[in-house]
Amino acid sequence: MPQLRTAALTLALVLAGSAAARAQEIPDSVRVRSQPVAGNVHVLMGRGGNIGVLAGDDGVILIDDEYAPLTGRVRGAVRAISARPIRFLLNTHWHGDHTGGNENFGRSGVLIVAHDNVRTRMSTEQFMARFNQRIPASPAAALPVVTFGDDVTFHLNGEEVHAVHVPPAHTDGDVIVHFRRANVIHAGDTYFNGAYPFIDASSGGSISGMIGAVDRILALANPQTRIIPGHGAVSGVAELRAYREMLVTVRDRVVAAMQAGKTVEQFKAEHPLADLDARWGGGFTRTDTLIEIAWETLSRGR
Repeated sequence: MPQLRTAALTLALVLAGSAAARAQEIPDSVRVRSQPVAGNVHVLMGRGGNIGVLAGDDGVILIDDEYAPLTGRVRGAVRAISARPIRFLLNTHWHGDHTGGNENFGRSGVLIVAHDNVRTRMSTEQFMARFNQRIPASPAAALPVVTFGDDVTFHLNGEEVHAVHVPPAHTDGDVIVHFRRANVIHAGDTYFNGAYPFIDASSGGSISGMIGAVDRILALANPQTRIIPGHGAVSGVAELRAYREMLVTVRDRVVAAMQAGKTVEQFKAEHPLADLDARWGGGFTRTDTLIEIAWETLSRGR
């Protein structure tokens, strides 16, 4: 799928330290495509995390916003859906491929909302040990203005948009966004459809937390629910269950190897996920990277 083929560049952009660097990496040819999901919910797909859009007479709420150089293209895609103004922007977590447009939207008067930990991480320099990369603090205009702890609900356009914080999974600030009447869930980066996930252990993420987040989504869903992943195509429950099965398999095999007294290098040399790679190994998180992250977090009891 197109998003997974460009995932390596996406990861590089997550780690880029400046708006100028990000702008240089995104060609003018990148389009922000719009796709209806259900009810008055759409998804926008460009170069970064999938954007959820709820539009109606009360205005527009965005779920994430990709990169700063794409803001104009995002606005254009929204205008093709609705002429109403963008009023709210809800971030599912702090990474730049989901928050890069925050400053542009914030300066134009859009109210930015996120979990408490998202503002904390965005307002201070972050270090991603996996890539030996320091991420500078975001400008003040990019920071969430409204933050919450457990959950928050938006009531607009005849919809209830319920954002619920889950225990650390991809990061420590992940929220799952449930459009209750449309029966749509935006999973953020707790769900990479068709690919091994990237788990940011430096931000509190863990493979066990990812499984827990998927379980929370499944508890909210029914057979008709449409699920917007952080990356990849919109799916139903069956695809999410397959993703969960993969995560559990990875976790269980790593735990078994640890209990057998193997080192992570010995385990990787056995190619223990070979049966999973054809389906899940095509994204930017390679097999050995997932094994190393799972091993690291499980060894810390996470």
